[in-house]
Amino acid sequence: MEISPTAADIRPTPWTGRFDGDGDEHRRWWQAVAPHTPGSVAPGATGADPRPAVVVGFRSDEGVRRNKGRIGAAAAPEAIRHALGPLAFHLDREVFDAGDVVVEDGSLEAGQERAGRVISELLDAGNLTVLLGGGHETAFASYLGVAGSDAVASGKRLGVLNLDAHFDLRDEPVPSSGTPFLQMTRAEAAAGRELNYAVVGISEPNNTRTLFDTADRLGVKYLLDEDCSAEAVQEFVTGFLDTVDALYLTIDLDVLPASVAPGVSAPAVYGVPLPIISAVCKQLAASGKLLHLDVAELNPEFDIDSRTAKVAARLVNTLLG
Repeated sequence: MEISPTAADIRPTPWTGRFDGDGDEHRRWWQAVAPHTPGSVAPGATGADPRPAVVVGFRSDEGVRRNKGRIGAAAAPEAIRHALGPLAFHLDREVFDAGDVVVEDGSLEAGQERAGRVISELLDAGNLTVLLGGGHETAFASYLGVAGSDAVASGKRLGVLNLDAHFDLRDEPVPSSGTPFLQMTRAEAAAGRELNYAVVGISEPNNTRTLFDTADRLGVKYLLDEDCSAEAVQEFVTGFLDTVDALYLTIDLDVLPASVAPGVSAPAVYGVPLPIISAVCKQLAASGKLLHLDVAELNPEFDIDSRTAKVAARLVNTLLG
């Protein structure tokens, strides 16, 4: 029996941006992005780049609310699309928009499962998937999609790289934006695997001793924000890439200094400079191992001049380029 494709809760709407002309020399993101048709198979289904990229929104701040943070991240997918729209389009791949999964009435877990199914189907059709959060509960939705994909089922070694000021390894009775990587660890153990998890940008004052102890017990590899020189980060990421076949990258925008990314749930006092985060993105894009990526914790309500949304858009553009 043929299984019908899974669609997002809300179908995509037309993108907008500055118009300079219809020719390729004038092309911007809003002119290049097309609605994704559920069930279509990408030409790059073998996994070779340039695979088409498919953007999916995850409208959720329920995890942030549960984690006692500043809510508002549910509006982030629209804000990131708005920031991407006017950017000049220099990519050598097609880009599609599959719409948004919406978390309503506190139903976070059900929303994560729906988003996971959408991501799995898009990955299995040969696409590079981009999930726009949402709070960092977005990460567990991404994980469900990646773990449910043919790539992981076929035995590829999965690695999860988090650019973040926080471990997000909280042990809480209810899942939140602070728990996704402990949830992943437990889900991987249940599947007979071990989570290969690394973090760049950890803020020592913003993670308790319990979180450091949990990270050490689980074998998490990490770099503190104060140790994130360009050379140290490149070496750290290179070493991590050597241990994986398929990479899931998650970017919590609070890894950046508050002056660069003010519109997040928890602004960073120190942070990792944008040029270093951008260099990581270029390194990962060039590795050929990037399977899926997400961007989380943009809170447009607290953004100044759309700085954080524009940074998110710039990083997505770099990763897909």
